Amino acid sequence: MILIVDDDVAVRTSLGLLLKQAGYATQAVATPEDALRVVQEAAPELVLMDMNYSLDTSGQDGLHLLAQVKRATPQVPVILITGWGSITLAVEGMKAGAAEFVTKPWNNDSLLQTIRTVISLAETTAAHADDDVNPTRRQLDKQYHFQSIVGQDAQLLHVLRNVGQVAATDASVLIEGESGTGKELIAEAVHQNSHRRNKPFVKVNLGGISASLFESEMFGHRRGAFTDAKTDRQGRFEMANGGTIFLDEIGELDLGSQVKLLRVLQDRTYEVLGDSRPRSLDIRVICATNRNLAEMVREGRFREDLFYRINLITVRLPALRERPDDVPLLVQHFVQNLRTTYNRPALKVGTRALHWLREQPLPGNIRELKNLVERAVLVSGKDELGPEDFQAQTQKVTVKAAEGELPAVGAMTLDEIEAQMIRKTVDFYAGNLSRVAKALGLSRGALYRRLEKFNIPYDAAQ
Repeated sequence: MILIVDDDVAVRTSLGLLLKQAGYATQAVATPEDALRVVQEAAPELVLMDMNYSLDTSGQDGLHLLAQVKRATPQVPVILITGWGSITLAVEGMKAGAAEFVTKPWNNDSLLQTIRTVISLAETTAAHADDDVNPTRRQLDKQYHFQSIVGQDAQLLHVLRNVGQVAATDASVLIEGESGTGKELIAEAVHQNSHRRNKPFVKVNLGGISASLFESEMFGHRRGAFTDAKTDRQGRFEMANGGTIFLDEIGELDLGSQVKLLRVLQDRTYEVLGDSRPRSLDIRVICATNRNLAEMVREGRFREDLFYRINLITVRLPALRERPDDVPLLVQHFVQNLRTTYNRPALKVGTRALHWLREQPLPGNIRELKNLVERAVLVSGKDELGPEDFQAQTQKVTVKAAEGELPAVGAMTLDEIEAQMIRKTVDFYAGNLSRVAKALGLSRGALYRRLEKFNIPYDAAQ
């Protein structure tokens, strides 16, 4: 049974009819007192509640009722109903334990999808509450499709178990982790283990989309919508409709674009540029970032309402240095692929080399390890690689190229070249970031993001 709590009889009636048509049993009450009585008598499957029940529209009575419901039945999910202008209040409710929030006037299809997702997630959590907390890799591979993910570290297995559990729902997922930890593979795993697996999986690198092109890239445009719109363009949301959209580097999105994205995720509708007809969306949203979004929210650089909209489920990927026992497994996996790629069936890595690689810090994580293995294979030319083959490649990375020369092909990745150039420019201008940004052809904001990405120390005041 779904409990509807709202002091407006019209809202109670319309929600009751909508949910009845969708096959849900409902009970509707008008006051917080009646709601608490019903919850205490028999726990509902879900509570759908308004935030205001008096002339005082601060929403405090709704927050108080939410706290009472969560104390009485902590396992029952609560969805808040609020006006668009009260999003801040809804965010307070999310912090207090609400599962989701919807805004008035709501979109019926979007509301029903939200209800299905929240109920499904609650059922999944309850069903797995007594599961083995330390599943083996073999157990997980029997239940889920994780063939593209290598490793058996306990932290990774915990992540995979959570991924398998939430994949069956439509819950939004936020994947956090350092660069190179495999966030895209986890996003693909969520999709492959979901009921949307046979529908599109569309990847979008938000860090590579400028604010001026955001709407055109994401929503599409009609010919003539703006000066350079020579033909119609299909947007990423339209490409992903029915499936999953993966929004990578969401921490790089400017505040203006964040508002536009929030509207779409909230209402599940969008408009193509040059066409005012609203279009409905049926998608699963997965986001990823190597930034600390909670800290960005506190600093005013990321919208708090968007943060709570995208992180119904948060998955944190461990850095490779936190799972060193997986390094040999990853190396063997890369070598196996390289045997085929370069037609070298006898290729292998010696035991001493595996031990040496396991002890390396590898700040670029799996991506750095993969590049290191491939460089060693290409440069050494030997069938069995020893520690010295990998040491030679790591030493080359730290050696600066001669003035006016580029490093040899395979000696450095683009990220390593970029990091070296930024460090060199910072030193040249004695830390004056305005001059550094100008010399590199970057905005100051883009420079800050790269300084953080490559862990380059700087003085923000300069």
